[in-house]
Amino acid sequence: MTEFTVDKFRIDTVSFDRETNSFIIIEYKKSQNFSVIDQGYAYLSLILNRKADFVLKFNEVFGKSENKKFFDWSQSRVIFVSPSFTDFQIQAINFKDLPIELWEVKAYENNIVRYNPIKSKQSSLATISTISKPNKTISSVNKEIVVYTEGQLLDCSSQNIIEAYHAIKEIVYQINSDVEEKIKKTMISYYADGKGLLWVSPQKNKLVLYFRKGIYKDKNGIELPPGWGNCPELRLSSDEINLYSIKKLVKSANSY
Repeated sequence: MTEFTVDKFRIDTVSFDRETNSFIIIEYKKSQNFSVIDQGYAYLSLILNRKADFVLKFNEVFGKSENKKFFDWSQSRVIFVSPSFTDFQIQAINFKDLPIELWEVKAYENNIVRYNPIKSKQSSLATISTISKPNKTISSVNKEIVVYTEGQLLDCSSQNIIEAYHAIKEIVYQINSDVEEKIKKTMISYYADGKGLLWVSPQKNKLVLYFRKGIYKDKNGIELPPGWGNCPELRLSSDEINLYSIKKLVKSANSY
């Protein structure tokens, strides 16, 4: 959905994330003269305060008849896309729970365009709540929007599952060092070449893995059944986890 106007806001692009059932506002910037926090939270506040407008537009575009309960508003996000960002803007996203992303876009020869997510210069433990109290908009948005962390998703898992998860994560980065990791409400997602590679859902005594679409077989040559999003699914208890087999499956997914 492009050039979507709500109230006094003219939004460049509204995207829908099917993995989280949530809306993402994408804004394209040519200049560096804007506040990441102020504008980002203004857009997030717009989503939460004008839910009906977003639902109506979704139904018009996709020919659906969904209501507000269908969407996960807590996973709403804002993405700024620009040829470059200032050090101040990059520093401004240095919070572990900020629902705002910066992406740098570069144009090359032969009409090649590359988008790179901007990472904070240091691993941040700071929370946006430290600056939310004096700002009513930030405080109001943070009551409904949640940014999940790896620790939160692993909090209820057994030690064996936690160790297995970290071993699988290491395998993923060994196979493709350019993967992008995203922490979502129920799973950790890994993307490669702009497509989902692997989704890991940690549970108390089990790991559920979903691989990029394709046909994969387990260690006994049995085809993996379709699961979430029709992706091949592997459910493993702590004593069933075979890292060698998982590595082969990740390699297959990466080459698909």
